[in-house]
Amino acid sequence: MRTEDRLRRAEQKYEELTERLQDSSIVADPAKLAALMKEYKQLTPVVEAYRSYTGCKKSLEELDQLLSDPETDAELRAMAQEERQTETARLAGLEAEISRLLMPENEADTRDVIVEIRSGAGGEEAALFAHSLHRMYSMYADRQGWKQTVMNLNETELGGTKEVIFSLSGDRVYQKMKFESGVHRVQRVPETESQGRVHTSTVTVAVLQEVEDVELELNPNDLRIDVFRSSGAGGQHINKTSSAIRVTHIPTGMVVECQNERSQFQNKDKALAVLRARLYAKAQAEQDAQVAAARRTQVGSGDRSEKIRTYNFPQSRLTDHRIGFSLYKLEDVMNGDLDAVFEALLTAEQAERLAGMKEAET
Repeated sequence: MRTEDRLRRAEQKYEELTERLQDSSIVADPAKLAALMKEYKQLTPVVEAYRSYTGCKKSLEELDQLLSDPETDAELRAMAQEERQTETARLAGLEAEISRLLMPENEADTRDVIVEIRSGAGGEEAALFAHSLHRMYSMYADRQGWKQTVMNLNETELGGTKEVIFSLSGDRVYQKMKFESGVHRVQRVPETESQGRVHTSTVTVAVLQEVEDVELELNPNDLRIDVFRSSGAGGQHINKTSSAIRVTHIPTGMVVECQNERSQFQNKDKALAVLRARLYAKAQAEQDAQVAAARRTQVGSGDRSEKIRTYNFPQSRLTDHRIGFSLYKLEDVMNGDLDAVFEALLTAEQAERLAGMKEAET
């Protein structure tokens, strides 16, 4: 179907929904009202962009008629030519916006996620930065109204984080968090540095799609489940009962530990959720060689030479190396203000998808 036909149908559907949402019987049915409102909100930006596009085209036609009229005086002609340039640029922008809005939605973008953060190269400073990244994502999640649940936490004596696994649930979590998978490099003067030298450390982040039991069923015969006592840094928070859970997936050798809940059953459920997410990611990577290559590039081993992003504290600069994006508001970023970073990454992803779609059409 041609783009123009798709847009006309979208506008027709939008007008139908507008009428139906005024129907008292619809308003009285919460479930039906919610479903129609969801569809209405999805169509609204498409229809608004299309109406602006048709208005812009009409304006250009009128300007062309004015410019082609031999009786148009020089002053009016100059004004019309200037306005035509403005409208032409506006039309190109609207065409790009419509192409973006009509792109097929990535179903995975609506999923919740499980995030794993681990300290890499840099010892205690890396662990401290892993703690900072967890705090950053937690504050961002609060801004978005997402729910966070810590599934496993392994801390150091100085308040750093060797490893933290947590889930994020809410509206379109994966759409934004998917960009965070990879090696994050920090350049700053550690609190323990007496001579003021800048140190470089790394932290690895993996963002996994959360999957349901029906999507990936675990065979109980493939699992070894061990129970042990949970404990915190320096022997704190020791649980006198054996409530911590370690699940080993025998075919792959994957091991997941969860000890943050007091109940064995709760820890087991969370450990299985993490295992399911890891196996799902592994299956996807095996099915798609490009995904596998990207994951190796992004996550890697945590070595200083592999990085997707650098946090330079002396210069208050964040740099995302994948798209050449820099932002000199590092303190705001570390306090959860990631909107500008995620918007830049999403724009780059959309541009890449559009280029791929145009290439496929030719």
